Amino acid sequence: MYTSHEDIGYDFEDDPKDKKTLKSHPNIDGGWAWMMVLSSFFVHVLIMGSQMALGVLNVEWLEEFHQSRGLTAWVSSLSMGITLIVGPFIGLFISTCGCRRTTILGGLLYSLGWVLSAYAESVRDLFVTFGVTAGLGSGMAYLPAVVMVGRYFQKRRALAQGLSTTGTGFGTFLMTALLKYLCAEYGWRYAMLIQGAVSLNLCVCGALMRPLWTAGQASGGRRRRQAGKEDARCDLQAAERQSQARPGENACALRVLKTVSRLSVRVRTGFRDWYSGYFGTASLFSNRMFVAFIFWALFAYSSFVIPFIHLPEIVNLYNLAEQNDVFPLTSIIAIVHIFGKVVLGVVADLPCISVWNVFLTANLTLVLSILILPLMQTYAGLAAICALIGFSSGYFSLMPVVTEDLVGIEHLANAYGIIICANGISALLGPPFAGWIYDITQKYDFSFYICGLLYMVGIFFLLLHPCIRIIEQSRRKHTDGAHV
Repeated sequence: MYTSHEDIGYDFEDDPKDKKTLKSHPNIDGGWAWMMVLSSFFVHVLIMGSQMALGVLNVEWLEEFHQSRGLTAWVSSLSMGITLIVGPFIGLFISTCGCRRTTILGGLLYSLGWVLSAYAESVRDLFVTFGVTAGLGSGMAYLPAVVMVGRYFQKRRALAQGLSTTGTGFGTFLMTALLKYLCAEYGWRYAMLIQGAVSLNLCVCGALMRPLWTAGQASGGRRRRQAGKEDARCDLQAAERQSQARPGENACALRVLKTVSRLSVRVRTGFRDWYSGYFGTASLFSNRMFVAFIFWALFAYSSFVIPFIHLPEIVNLYNLAEQNDVFPLTSIIAIVHIFGKVVLGVVADLPCISVWNVFLTANLTLVLSILILPLMQTYAGLAAICALIGFSSGYFSLMPVVTEDLVGIEHLANAYGIIICANGISALLGPPFAGWIYDITQKYDFSFYICGLLYMVGIFFLLLHPCIRIIEQSRRKHTDGAHV
């Protein structure tokens, strides 16, 4: 049962980074670990950067298919939503096949989605080819990229995750420029074919993801696989006896049976680990703090996208289009967002700083910025608030670190899959919800205020963590005093 930090190796009085037992492996926090950061960086460039640049293709699809903006926008929303929502199921692939194979398979599927979309005859075709196919492929490549960085780093976890996730910001600029050029030179269909070829580099990123085995992990893995091997051994022995009786006839069948048996052992073991993490006696949902974290994730992501939806309207309302064309406010958010991920990662890794405190402070800063933004009526004021939004939203790079502190490294894949699934639901419902509020009130201000209040509800769930911490400390002190 994951009911307290004692269950994962540390208590409440000390920061988790001080209590975590470091494994003796030369590649932890150095060596090939930095190749993991590089691999994850390019995964973010190719997947998240491309997702953020889909506005270029959205314009082309509107002109090509003559459908409503709302229906056409669902292509990119569906792709991003599926990328995140499939997280829990990708955890099953990671448990069964490992991060390397899952990423390579995801890269092939993601590339196929781009290529098939080049031949789409309608927006509804894009729902299947790009929204579902490319979305599923990107989900299979994205989660392992985050998990592998978490496995290779212990002392510099926050910095490593911050550096790798900056690929989203760099990828946004790079992929936007690339898609604009390709669409202008070759048209959107050939642009998608070329982008599909470029996306095959995800397979290279996956090939770099070497499994990291320490002595303790290796012995644990052997124990988990032993039960499955025992089940398959009886069948193999029976087949071998038959093969000895008729060697020429059954030799090929025996080799096939051995291969199928090994594969079945891997699948059953992976499924058992995945299932026990969600529904077993040691379910992740028995961890109260992790459940609170899930509720936060459901509310947080939708509020982050609100400024991107309504900033153009704010700019036009206050006649700031000329200044915004010189330096767009959304570009300010994107640039400072990159800087914020690195800085918050460095600060969170300091020995005297709690990752939770950094994470909570950044969340509070972001929600206050969202609530204040509608009050700004000058370009300078909006630029300052957008810079705060960009910097504070850099806490996204700390999400895997916080998740690992709650559930431990062994359960990071399954747990983070749940968190990004909650983010995906929030990302799917957030923009339509904001549009619905605007349709009712005819004022963009209420979208910021209502979503900001919902974000405050999510932060309330985050505050449950220190509250539980204080209660556990007082309970332990009371128990110790009674024994004395």
